[in-house]
Amino acid sequence: MSSTLPFWILKNSARNSIATLQGGRRFYSRCASNRNKARWRLFSQVPGSGKISVPCSDVALQKAYRHTSTEEDDFQLQLSPQQVNEVLRAGESAHKTLDLVSGVPNSVLRFESNQLAANSPVEDRRGIASCLQTNGLMFGIFDGHGGHACAQAVSERLFYYVAVSLMSQQTLEQMEGAMESMKPLLPILHWLKHPGDSIYKDVTSVHLDHLRVYWQELLDLHMEMGLNIKEALMHSFQRLDSDISLEVQAPLEDEMTRNLSLQVAFSGATACMAHVDGVHLHVANAGDCRAILGVQEDNGMWSCLPLTCDHNAWNPAELSRLKREHPESEDRTVIVDHRLLGVLMPCRAFGDVQLKWSKELQHSVLERGFDTEALNIYQFTPPHYYTPPYLTAEPEVTYHRLRPQDKFLVLASDGLWDVLGNEDVVRLVVEHLAEVGRHKPDLARRPAHLGLMQSLLLQRKAQGLHAADQNAATRLIRHAIGTNEYGEMEPERLTAMLTLPEDLARMYRDDITVTVVYFNADSIDAYYKGG
Repeated sequence: MSSTLPFWILKNSARNSIATLQGGRRFYSRCASNRNKARWRLFSQVPGSGKISVPCSDVALQKAYRHTSTEEDDFQLQLSPQQVNEVLRAGESAHKTLDLVSGVPNSVLRFESNQLAANSPVEDRRGIASCLQTNGLMFGIFDGHGGHACAQAVSERLFYYVAVSLMSQQTLEQMEGAMESMKPLLPILHWLKHPGDSIYKDVTSVHLDHLRVYWQELLDLHMEMGLNIKEALMHSFQRLDSDISLEVQAPLEDEMTRNLSLQVAFSGATACMAHVDGVHLHVANAGDCRAILGVQEDNGMWSCLPLTCDHNAWNPAELSRLKREHPESEDRTVIVDHRLLGVLMPCRAFGDVQLKWSKELQHSVLERGFDTEALNIYQFTPPHYYTPPYLTAEPEVTYHRLRPQDKFLVLASDGLWDVLGNEDVVRLVVEHLAEVGRHKPDLARRPAHLGLMQSLLLQRKAQGLHAADQNAATRLIRHAIGTNEYGEMEPERLTAMLTLPEDLARMYRDDITVTVVYFNADSIDAYYKGG
């Protein structure tokens, strides 16, 4: 989680990066303000991590932030507007719901998503899938820290746990029968993945084994209709986190699977997931990702309806929960410098077993011959580590019954919320909808011929208009990194933020992942009218 620095510091830092490439190496701390220097003297960022930090000396700090670029690197401060758009739009994804539900009206009209990396590799993940057994749509944002492994695993596996939890007894019996007779399984999910999304194909068999154990336990409960959605979300989050913990403790012969299980367990990920089925919207959140609704009242006014609460030290309810779960003697040490045990910003997350396991269990697992340095495994026991677990993946589940005035849902990682408030996000999406509608020629009423199209293009050029973003998630990311302290879009700032070297970008911004879900007011209205 990065602090937003004044633009002149950002601008000078980018120029200092060029000087570094031309005239030797320079410490990052020389590019930061005094306030940020003080922060980084206390906390040094773990390699590949956005949130975990440990106490360190000034010498360790300088070593951690030494510039890793070389003189041969080609670093350009300026990008053309077209190049800026190409960078911002590289991670775009958009779908219309009718492509998925065979023309049947759905409460979800369409959805748009995008992602911009600050870490290398990016630690955020996203997931969008339809549940083929329930017709529900699932959307997820997963914000990794200490590496990308945990976020990757959760993004691939969590939806399956939820889908299985919702299955009827009969469907689960069919699934188990297919496994026993080695026949193809019933399809569970239909994924909508961006072409750049990765998947751990080599370990899916291990994951399937644990998913099967889970549905076998559900079968033993003899529930004819399966869990309700709130129960399914609660159980799925905690069961997947438990499996992540158990997998690294189990003896695995395959070295790649064993190493990956260790990386998943010792990194971490927060998660925010929405399930939409008709007018029923459930949101499960563990950590500091966030979900909000954009609502348009009958008088045309727009408002924001938050659906989640951030699980961090600034949340009084979360702080009270932590103090209840640990002895009174730890009241002053559970949260230090607004971090869990002085180490982690979010207070709920998957993985992060170094904040869940006993010291003895951690040592026994890590002593099994793992090359922890090569695997970039972070080994650190915080001071005052007395009564683990200090961290949980238990989600907070919110239910909302959709109304015709509920126009869109925004889910995003904290990289967006660090710089934009809830109301700002709603305003930007509303402006996006108005701008896209305004720039879209009404060809239904006017004859579409070459002369008309040429006239429209010349008219836009004469007005000096840039091509509008067609994806609302892109617009949000553009404003998150390009808006100055006065709330104005500043092209020079946007360019500078996008041209920071990989090893410097994380000091100024976080990975940002956004999904915007648009609702079909007519379909929702039809639900209430019995249509």
